[in-house]
Amino acid sequence: MERTVIYELESMYRDSFRVTGFRFGSGEKTMCVVGSMRGNEVQQLYCCSQLVDRLKTLEARGLINEGHSITVIPCVNPYSMNIGKRFWPTDNSDINRMFPGYDLGETTQRIADGLFKELIGYRYGVQFASYHAPGQFTPHVRMMRTGFESVEDAKVFALPYVVLVDPVPFDSGVLNYNWQIWETKAFSLYTQETSRIDRASALRVVDSVTRFLNRIGAISYDGKAGYIPDVIEESHLVSVQTREAGIFEPLVEVEAQVNAGDVIARVIDPYEGSVRQEIIAECDSVVFFRHSDPLVYADTVVFRLIPIGEFKIGSTENRF
Repeated sequence: MERTVIYELESMYRDSFRVTGFRFGSGEKTMCVVGSMRGNEVQQLYCCSQLVDRLKTLEARGLINEGHSITVIPCVNPYSMNIGKRFWPTDNSDINRMFPGYDLGETTQRIADGLFKELIGYRYGVQFASYHAPGQFTPHVRMMRTGFESVEDAKVFALPYVVLVDPVPFDSGVLNYNWQIWETKAFSLYTQETSRIDRASALRVVDSVTRFLNRIGAISYDGKAGYIPDVIEESHLVSVQTREAGIFEPLVEVEAQVNAGDVIARVIDPYEGSVRQEIIAECDSVVFFRHSDPLVYADTVVFRLIPIGEFKIGSTENRF
């Protein structure tokens, strides 16, 4: 293993800003894995730390195959991570909206530029990503349609779902999109948590990455079996919104199967304790996303559901 500084930005009043990476093996730039880009992405940082630990063990056992280089970058934004702020501390900008970057631009543009120069040229790119709203996801692979996407490659991670997304102009600055434009096959992997650590779902995505590396011949490690994933269109997910604001009381977990008409959550009056709204499942479905904050506004998406039998391909009951 080689520990290296991927990008460094000097600071006038504190220690330099450094993006640190860990390289395993040598030869072809096979895969780069990027973790936390935002200051609240603790789970994504944890996932990378567990992946680094596993790759160290595999390398020590001689199980990283010759001719393959794997890089893991656990944290792109240590400044924000140190103070628990989601975006860049001084101007609230998002590094993951600044790619491919600009070396004469604002700070986050320069960070994106310096990082992306190192990320270009990998055959595969993986980002442990988070959603813009607070909540828990069923672990899945998310992939943008750019003309360079590969559903068959996404299936190799063997997570329960592969979600296909049609990018909008707002997405043109994210890492996943730009990786694909520069001809790296890019995948975003989601776990259940963001600001809290969930070890079980973290290990599921670490297993999925090592499973992928084994399938493409980069490592020799026959780990846990995975799923035959269902491929779904993001546009086919059913969003369930609140009508009222109050205390959010979910009644089902992510990955739970629910029937049309089931009460899946309640909105509670924060002063009187009465039920302001019962949130009902609109169809027979699987819970894909669930809001996680204890308080909720009106007109907030609190669930995203996968309708059963309509848009799925394959069966998550089958494993390989």
